[in-house]
Amino acid sequence: MKKKLLSLFTVMLLLMTSFPVSARAEEASSEAPAVPKTGVTINVYNWGEYISNGVDDTIDVNKEFTKRTGIEVNYTTFDSNESLYSKLASGGASYDVIIPSDYMISKLKDEGLIQKIDFQNVPNFQYIDEEFRNQEYDKTNEYSVPYTWGVVGIFYNKKYVKEKVDSWKILWDEKYAGKILMFDNPRDAFGIAQKLLGYSFNSTNPSEWEEAASLLKKQKPLVQAYVMDQIFDKMANGEAWLAPYYAGDAATLVKDNPDIGFAIPTKEGTNFFVDAMCIPTSAQHKKEAEAYINFLCEPEIAAANMDYIGYSTPESAAKKLLPEEVVNDPIRYPDQSILDRSEAFVNLPDDNNMLLDTLWAEVKMGGPGQTAMLVAVLAGFLAVYIGIVIYKKVKAKRELQ
Repeated sequence: MKKKLLSLFTVMLLLMTSFPVSARAEEASSEAPAVPKTGVTINVYNWGEYISNGVDDTIDVNKEFTKRTGIEVNYTTFDSNESLYSKLASGGASYDVIIPSDYMISKLKDEGLIQKIDFQNVPNFQYIDEEFRNQEYDKTNEYSVPYTWGVVGIFYNKKYVKEKVDSWKILWDEKYAGKILMFDNPRDAFGIAQKLLGYSFNSTNPSEWEEAASLLKKQKPLVQAYVMDQIFDKMANGEAWLAPYYAGDAATLVKDNPDIGFAIPTKEGTNFFVDAMCIPTSAQHKKEAEAYINFLCEPEIAAANMDYIGYSTPESAAKKLLPEEVVNDPIRYPDQSILDRSEAFVNLPDDNNMLLDTLWAEVKMGGPGQTAMLVAVLAGFLAVYIGIVIYKKVKAKRELQ
């Protein structure tokens, strides 16, 4: 999804010391002896580039956790909520901690794929701000602990895009044909079309989803590629000029390339999202997973982590430890007027999810006609294959005779 900040500055601790948070965490780590290994390894599944890993003198979160607890971390990544869901639902792998987004959390909860957290083992939950508790995706706050939050906007190349970027309409502008990137996941892609049409992200009206699909089909000839984290390279090298993505990643692209800007469309509004830590039902090490979640909620760790990845923290205690330029950044911490016009995704009813999957396939394939053509081609190949098999069997039978 998502997310990195190759910052040369570390977090400044504003309460008691002038040392950076990451440096202070490393200092505390060096002073305390490492805890003996427990022999337990937890499997953590997170978005790509979504944790501080020790680059540029930042804290290596997973190594620090192991040093303090003796619990090893096997850390792997995914690039979309849908790929996370497929992996979890198929039972193809076992994870102890996952970090999905809001609507996916409620879907996983409804399908029994995540379990309740024992908050006695997560005392640092006390630092999570009230406004991030009891959200629509987890009303009783039993299945998740917020990790980050943010909004969606548009990256644009200032050398080629001279107009004001304040509307999603620009992603349908024919003069940028072949230079536009689009989300390679249905909720984000449809969400943009829905906002442009004035509809809710969470509409259950089939005709509104079909209208959004029609708009996305009209956009398709202008789209260079449907991507996720690939936008970093494509925008950085000038291959693409416009790309919707998550605000937290602006810290990377905008900082590293002065030609790239980031804007949050104010005319129609945008998506407000929360990514949160959960424990799958199939987790083998629940208590250790809760220890990991608790560790990530520790304000000093959370601050150093958020400073690196570029996303917003749901903890005021951690926010107080961040540099002023970060706290005052209107991309990471948008004005309330922008947040008031934003909307979060919620899990849709099954029939709407099925419709969304069908419509998304049509958008990616170019429409119902293209889907039908693909089916016809596959049927043709199957018929040829069956014919070959029958021919070989008949031929072998004749040779035996």
